[in-house]
Amino acid sequence: MKKIYYLKTCDTCKRILKQIKNIDQFQLQDIKEQEITVKQLEEMFKLTGSYEKLFSKRAKLYKEMGLKDDTLTENDFKRYILEHYTFLARPVIIYNEQIFIGNSPKNIEAMLESIE
Repeated sequence: MKKIYYLKTCDTCKRILKQIKNIDQFQLQDIKEQEITVKQLEEMFKLTGSYEKLFSKRAKLYKEMGLKDDTLTENDFKRYILEHYTFLARPVIIYNEQIFIGNSPKNIEAMLESIE
């Protein structure tokens, strides 16, 4: 599988996508326009072993909802990601059996090395 979950309005996502030379081999999914399905999230979970790794603690809603003060379970992380796209750390890039989550320079470098 070669898939990228991203936000087309996110400048960071746009910058990262521009770095991928063979972007046409990926299926792109704007998570605001096309919500993540339970099946898709479970596929990501199989590659990470954790919904928390897929969860963005930088999301405005995370602070606004007071979630940073709660002790969240894996089921909570899953539920919030499915409820609102902003809770998915982005971009999520799946290349064959590898998954790259988020925009840290180290993560993006590893992703670019793997797909080229």
